[in-house]
Amino acid sequence: MKIDSHHHFWQYDPVEYSWMNEQMGILKQNYGPEDLFKQIKNVGIEGVVSVQASQSLKETDQLLSYAEDHDFIKGVVGWFPLADSNVDSVLEQYASNRWLKGVRHVVQDEPDDRFILGSDFNRGVSLLKEFNLVYDILIFERQLAASIEFVDQHPDLVFVLDHVAKPRIKDALFEPWSAQMKDLSKRENVYCKLSGMATEANWKNWSLTDLQPYMETALDCFGPDRMMFGSDWPVARLAVEYENWVEVCRNFISTLSTDEQIKIEGTNAVEFYKL
Repeated sequence: MKIDSHHHFWQYDPVEYSWMNEQMGILKQNYGPEDLFKQIKNVGIEGVVSVQASQSLKETDQLLSYAEDHDFIKGVVGWFPLADSNVDSVLEQYASNRWLKGVRHVVQDEPDDRFILGSDFNRGVSLLKEFNLVYDILIFERQLAASIEFVDQHPDLVFVLDHVAKPRIKDALFEPWSAQMKDLSKRENVYCKLSGMATEANWKNWSLTDLQPYMETALDCFGPDRMMFGSDWPVARLAVEYENWVEVCRNFISTLSTDEQIKIEGTNAVEFYKL
């Protein structure tokens, strides 16, 4: 099964999705399951993982409802108030939901680059294993060092790094991202998503040459056993349409063995998220 391990849905609201600035007009509309299904059926993708885009239980509930109603949605990575003292009771309410596979917090938008090391937040993260949930790490490159420390606090939890930690592709900067990616990848409980890279380049004027060294480094670090394809649709539309990103990624992994390509395109996501 070919899986898109990372996409979003939303009912656009300017307050709830205030991170969408004036340059992001293409995102300021509703994106639902029917819109995504049109995209995936054209490229032979059979299942998807829906990931939170708003830090609200309301959106988490909406994503779980979509999964219940649409066979192609295989799992949900929701948001929960991990730093709240009552997060264990909140998680308990969702424990029986078969579609909930993981949790994510928008760490990239936190003003403190070491937010991810906060004690209350980490207490919440430490509960996830009890509920058979994984954690998606959403950060910018500048937060990688703290994220390595964070992962080391939870050696028994499974993590996936979203968007190869958002390197500074637009500025053509490779370090310290490359060295830190190598360091993080030594932790075998961390996977990596091949996603969200075109939007870190120049949206209107990027090329494969811009992305290639970052894609190669991520693959070298995590290998085909710990990498999975993700579209980051519709956020990716700022720089690339769905079908084009699929083509970029399939061309990139085309030199790998058939078994390795199958892992990146689907079976790793199935294993990681227990789809």
